[in-house]
Amino acid sequence: MSEETQEHEGTWSGLKKTILGTVATVVTAGGAWLGSTLFGGGNDAAPAAAPAPVINIQNNNTQQQSNGGKTIIIKEKEAAKPVTPKKKTEKEQLEEAPAW
Repeated sequence: MSEETQEHEGTWSGLKKTILGTVATVVTAGGAWLGSTLFGGGNDAAPAAAPAPVINIQNNNTQQQSNGGKTIIIKEKEAAKPVTPKKKTEKEQLEEAPAW
């Protein structure tokens, strides 16, 4: 018998909670409407739109081909070639003192 009572009460308690929640929502919405009506909320004029920013683009970096102007070609210096020692003859090698 106690099981039947618990199921029956569970159904009614769910219905009571649903009704109570609905009533609370209606009361809250009614209070918000009444407050905005009494105190004039919600009738504010929309703020003026901000003017669009002005963007000036000036591209003066154009490259133009000159007609009849001087053409200057700059050549870089060539890298110095490594100095290779001159080969010694056999006579020079014999005359040189030994490096011991």
